[in-house]
Amino acid sequence: MKKDKLIIAKKNFQSRLIVGTGKYRNMHECAKAIRLSGAEIVTVAVRRVNIVDKKKPLLMDYIDPKKITYLPNTAGCFNSKDALRTLRLAREIGGWNLVKLEVLGDKKNLFPEMIETLKSTEILSKEGFKVMVYCNDDPLMAKRLENSGACAIMPLAAPIGSGLGILNKINIKIIRNQTKLPLIIDAGLGQASDATIAMELGCDGVLVNTAIAKAKKPFDMALAFKNAVIAGRLSYLSGRIKKTLMGNPSSPKKGII
Repeated sequence: MKKDKLIIAKKNFQSRLIVGTGKYRNMHECAKAIRLSGAEIVTVAVRRVNIVDKKKPLLMDYIDPKKITYLPNTAGCFNSKDALRTLRLAREIGGWNLVKLEVLGDKKNLFPEMIETLKSTEILSKEGFKVMVYCNDDPLMAKRLENSGACAIMPLAAPIGSGLGILNKINIKIIRNQTKLPLIIDAGLGQASDATIAMELGCDGVLVNTAIAKAKKPFDMALAFKNAVIAGRLSYLSGRIKKTLMGNPSSPKKGII
């Protein structure tokens, strides 16, 4: 499995689990959970996580950006203008070009606003950003994002923070079959088995925040997700048996006494 790398924007990662940095009780808990998860990429909500004010606890004091790849995102943005400004600020502050674009349509359901998302992807790609895009599970829109310069497609499994798991496996499989880009499930996972299912569908990775941060035992859940992603990936690469409507004996018919 060591040779099986996740490649995003020509960067290699051993772990296929991406972890968010929000919703933890404190930064100590966040840092420990990320360490146990084995994640090499963490999302950073530029509008919510302190990466500038040195008078307050800095994320960098707990998670070393030299060892963990920061993925600035636009959580809390509801239009293209705000999203673009946020990521341009992130690049100015930390020189980050690999970013996660998230443009939401409303504050209740938190579904992606795909028209604004598509427009933002096109602009950011032209400006030299490597854009990983949070989107709905619509294969047509996913293809448009790919054609607009996205470096990774990140369809939701279910609404953000809902814990409902993957609601539309068929669309995820269609997106998998039509794209050569990294496909990463983003949002809605609730337990480790959801991550295994995502990986068995052929996804290249999963992004998890709430399911770990709000678990009764976040450290144990972080470890569970780490192992679930590995198991799901190995299962996918192994090649599952074909499904049949009838039983198939496990013992050969020849040589029966």
